[in-house]
Amino acid sequence: MDIKALEKTASEIRIGIVKAVHMAGSGHPGGALSAADIITALYFDEMNVDAADPEMKGRDKFILSKGHAAPAQYAALAAKGYFPMEDIMTLRKMGSRFQGHPDMYKVPGIEMSTGSLGQGFSAAGGMAMANKLDTAPGRIYVLLGDGELQEGLVWEAAMSAAHYKLDNMVAILDYNGLQIDGKNEEVMTVAPVADKFKAFGWNVMTIDGHDFAEILDAFKKARECKGKPTMIVAKTVKGKGVSFMENNAGWHGKAPDDEQTKQALAELGGEM
Repeated sequence: MDIKALEKTASEIRIGIVKAVHMAGSGHPGGALSAADIITALYFDEMNVDAADPEMKGRDKFILSKGHAAPAQYAALAAKGYFPMEDIMTLRKMGSRFQGHPDMYKVPGIEMSTGSLGQGFSAAGGMAMANKLDTAPGRIYVLLGDGELQEGLVWEAAMSAAHYKLDNMVAILDYNGLQIDGKNEEVMTVAPVADKFKAFGWNVMTIDGHDFAEILDAFKKARECKGKPTMIVAKTVKGKGVSFMENNAGWHGKAPDDEQTKQALAELGGEM
């Protein structure tokens, strides 16, 4: 898919995120919007997956370690054809399979139930190791939040992945600088991120997480790297695409009201 088409799809995914969170009356729009371009590139250009056969042998797998950004993955899966977009409008409703965090037993295309931060990253390392042992072709992609790096098990998994030379594992950091309580640097600084992963033995790249050319190039370079797992540090904007949400930690876990939703959708090219 060309970059213009990816940008259009990312806008559709952002519209789905805003609508679903609004209808739920709760959720995490900020980090879902910041991750939308990365997730779009994964599902619509990079990964070998098939909506008609979610359990396809040898498929690539994506784990959303920052599970609270589930609306972004749900909207991407819907846009990919796993289920209709209108289905995710039941987000967080009683009886809905679209819970506030991904459930691998209820939603096709979800490879790992996540939400407890750090665990998705660790599971991704296990999946990558299993594929190595089985000589399976599938690659493992995992998206983390920057506040998530404050979890100790992230660094245990980072050490393990480098030790076992898991070059079939690609981690992407949604580095928007904000978490639920404010700025990373004020809550518990995670910088310098690139230097830390390099010290742990990873192949590291730093990119603009909203520039599709840079995102796709990073994935290409990750495929070419042998003997090391790859960490792509993607600098992003929390709430990207919605002016009043951008760079505002208050939108980490809050749903927009009717007027805010109308404005957000207008900015994204959608409507109520």
